Parts: sequence; structure tokens; C-alpha cells
Amino acid sequence: MRERNPDRRRTRVVAALAALCAVVLLSSCAVRTTSILRDPNAVRIALNGWVGYEASAAVMSYLLEHEMGYQTQLMRIDEQPSWQAMDQGAVDVILENWGHEDLMKLYGPEGNGTVVDGGPNGNKGTLGWYIPEYLVEEYPGIDTVEGIKEHAEIFATSETGDKGQFLGGDPAFVTQDQGMINHFDLNLEIVYAGSEAAQITEVRERYKAREPVLFYFYEPQWLFEELDLIHVDFPDYHQGCDADLKDVACDYPSYDLNKIFRRDFAEEGGLAYRMLDDWQWTNSQQNAVARMIAQEGMDPEEAAETWVRENPDVWKEWIPDQAKG
Repeated sequence: MRERNPDRRRTRVVAALAALCAVVLLSSCAVRTTSILRDPNAVRIALNGWVGYEASAAVMSYLLEHEMGYQTQLMRIDEQPSWQAMDQGAVDVILENWGHEDLMKLYGPEGNGTVVDGGPNGNKGTLGWYIPEYLVEEYPGIDTVEGIKEHAEIFATSETGDKGQFLGGDPAFVTQDQGMINHFDLNLEIVYAGSEAAQITEVRERYKAREPVLFYFYEPQWLFEELDLIHVDFPDYHQGCDADLKDVACDYPSYDLNKIFRRDFAEEGGLAYRMLDDWQWTNSQQNAVARMIAQEGMDPEEAAETWVRENPDVWKEWIPDQAKG
């Protein structure tokens, strides 16, 4: 990683634990953290644990700082705690929300009223089970639930014994894989890689060796531009089919990914809120930045700077007129 100019304003990536500790302390005194004085020139962005999200956060942070004069804090925190932190006033925006209707009901207008739906961010989200294309060529039909059931043993490892291995990513991700395994009576055992990066490394190694691998994954994701991967076909999602996460009779739903704002930030965030509200981009645009970070080893800020420099026709439309010039 090249050394950057120390005189430049730098985005601060902070662990959200400190902010949440402050929440606990204040809550014990019956004081809501929404009463904490927030610097109106600072924007606190939740940073969830996958590289596509990191790409979005890096670009938004770069534009807020270098084009609009704000300071930003990227709060490294998992999906569900992001909502709790926002409810408690410690985070201003979640940039990529994958459903979570239960959390919106809890914290949105029908619940605490501390968060609001920020509308689509432009990304189309797909979750599911994936295998390499070469497995479909070797075992025709293995890209279906029936095919997985018939050939589960080819995914077995020393870790899973006579069961096939299903490779998960970050155990903090909200998934329904065990419920699908249970419902369809699949002889599989979930093994978590520990993180998105570790999962990608393992998938790439097995792909290079043309070994069997079955894994949870999602789009947008830059890896699809490197590897030929096939989405395993399960019965389509329908309302209620995932109501019991121990017994899930369907595939994952598809998502129009959206933003979530802290209500007070949406009401008082000024030009920063307006820029984030106007921002939308495509899966391929996110993948371009994510690839620079994950595959090319760029620092996220450097990747954002590169993308911003090469795509002014895209991002200038997000900047409010009052902030231009």
C-alpha cells in the first residue's frame, strides 16, 4: 500500500463498540443517546462486513469529504447492530439494507420512529447457493435442489465426514441455509469460513483446483466477473415460506437494496443527507470499486478516488447544487 499525503483529511474508520458502550452508559441513566450533541459537519456511516458495502461507503465518504467539505466516520459494525446503533443515535446512515422488515417494524415509523426508509441505492440484491459451472458439466442437474440431494457426498471434507460441506461466509450474516437444509433433508453441514474475504479465498482455491464447492453467496459481488458460478435452483420465494428459519421451503428473496437513515439526520442532515438521498448506482459500478479493493489490493479511499476521478458524469448528479463550485 502506498503512503498517502498525511496532510489530506482522512476518513476515520472506528469500531462501533465504543459508540455502543456510550449508549449502554447513557441508557443506564435513562437518557436516550439521540440527545448526544452531533457535529453537524460530520456524517457517521455504518460499515457492514462485505466488500460491496465497503465500496459504497468508500465512495460516499470520499465525496462527502472531498467534494462537500464534511468529515465522515465509518462505523465498523454488523448488520443488525447497525440498526440498534442508529436507534441510539450513534449512526446516521446504513447504505445497503437487505430487507430486515422486522427491524424496520421495530425502529421505523410503526415502532420507535428513530429510522426512516431512504429509498433504493440502485443495487439489485440476490442471495442464494452457488456452485462452479464445471460441476454442472460433470454432474448435469446438480444446480437444482434434487441434484444437490443426489450428489451431496461430493462436497464432503475431512471436517464434515460423510456429510457434504456447505461453505458459509461470515457467521454474523443473517441467513436461512440451515432451514433449507432441514426442509429439503439435505445431507449437508454448514462450515463458516469466518468472513467474506476468507470465504472468497477458499472458493477461489477450490475453483482453481476444479474441486467441488457449494456455498452461500450473493450479488452484487465482483467475484462473478472472475469465476463462472451457477445459482442453485430452489423453489421460488413466496411470502411466509421463510417464517420459520428452522424449516425454510424456498430460495432467498431478491431485493431492491435500499438506504436507511436516522430520522433526525434525514430531517436535519442538510446537504449531506440530500447527497446520500440522491445517490444511486448499479451493481457493475459497485463491483468496479469492490474489485479494486479486494482483488487489486487498493486502500478503499484510493479505490474511491480512482472511481471518482474516472466517473464524474455519474457522481456529479448526486451533489446538491448548493454544494457545487
